Formats: sequence, structure tokens, C-alpha cells
Amino acid sequence: MRLAFITSNPGKVEEARKYFEPLGVEVYQLRMEYPEIQADALEDVAIFGVEWLSRKIEEPFFLDDSGLFIDALDGFPGVYSAYVYRTLGIEGILKLMRDVANRRAHFRSVIAYWDGDAHLFTGRVDGEITTSPRGSGGFGFDPIFKPLGFGKTFAEMTTDEKNLVSHRGRALRAFAEWLKENLK
Repeated sequence: MRLAFITSNPGKVEEARKYFEPLGVEVYQLRMEYPEIQADALEDVAIFGVEWLSRKIEEPFFLDDSGLFIDALDGFPGVYSAYVYRTLGIEGILKLMRDVANRRAHFRSVIAYWDGDAHLFTGRVDGEITTSPRGSGGFGFDPIFKPLGFGKTFAEMTTDEKNLVSHRGRALRAFAEWLKENLK
């Protein structure tokens, strides 16, 4: 089975392949623009995305919507993480967090799979915002997010290390388990 991952980020595709190759599922990147609605929940954004794309794509596909939620900023940037990353960047978030003692944050990921119906799989990882960027791997806010119980940021981890604990890794694992049961 071939399965399209709708994303412009090749790093996300590499993460996903590790979960699906053992199932005999070939994940490939499909770059396709789709409107992202302004909503309060990642689930709403993901559902809208797969429903909109389902009118353009005939085979099964999936997409991911993720966000960084910072406690001291009332969950900001949250569902607006991609936009905030493009406009403020890591340095902008660190500037907002300067002199802030509570550095708790979490990443959430919602994977939406379309096979004629929408199926959602979620993952979350708790951690904290570092005081400066660390590491050269990963993407997005990975250089400033350190998961609880680890001395490394996501950007300092290998893909395999990150997949074990990341929000997307947890959502992909849930999706892969579901797919394994439902492909029979």
C-alpha cells in the first residue's frame, strides 16, 4: 500500500516512514496546498484539511497539524505555531519568554487520515522551553523544546530518539497500530 502524507516538510515524512515501513506501507510526500481555518483546536483544523483535500485526492492520505503550547503564554502559539514560527521565529518566542520563570510547555499533534471517512490520532509530550536554542536537527521549535526527563532538546536528538517521545511519534504510533488492525 502507498500512502500520501500531505506536507511540505520532508522531515515529517522521514519520521512517519519509520512507523509504516514495518507494515509494508510506503509513505510518500505529496505537496498540496490547502486552506487552514482559524480555529481554537488542532482537531478542527485537521478535520477541515482532510475534508477539503478529499475533494481533490482519490486515494487514502493523511496530514498532521501540530502546535507548541506554552503555559506562561496561555497556550500561545498553539494552533498558530506554524504562522508564529514563520513570523516571529525561535528568537521571537525566546524574547516573549525572557524573565519568565514558568517555562512549562507541551507539543500536541493531530494526525488526520482520510479513507472515505476522517480518523484522528493524537499525541502529546510535555516539556519546557529552553533559554537559548540548542541543536541542529529537527525543525520548527525543536531547538528550544526539551521534553521532560531528557537533557536534550528535540533538535539535539536523532530521529529515532525523537520518535520515541515526540508528540508526532505518539500520534504516528497510534495511527500505525490502528492501520495494522484495519488493513487486514
